[in-house]
Amino acid sequence: MQKNTVVFIIVLLIGVIVGSIIGDILSPWVPFLATSKAITWEPKADLELLKYDFFIQVRLNLASILGLVVAIWIYRRLR
Repeated sequence: MQKNTVVFIIVLLIGVIVGSIIGDILSPWVPFLATSKAITWEPKADLELLKYDFFIQVRLNLASILGLVVAIWIYRRLR
């Protein structure tokens, strides 16, 4: 991976996290910002020698998506 790709992924993660935090802070006044939808992925395998079970869940709400859009805009402005 190139350095720009790593920076882009970090900026996106920060945007989603900051957007989610802002949504939680503003949720008493703007309740639709905190309404979220869970996306889950649960890969499992039992191969007799190796057994694994992962559970990955992402909860997206309007504020985190707006944070993601702002993060993309900021990244493009910095480039």
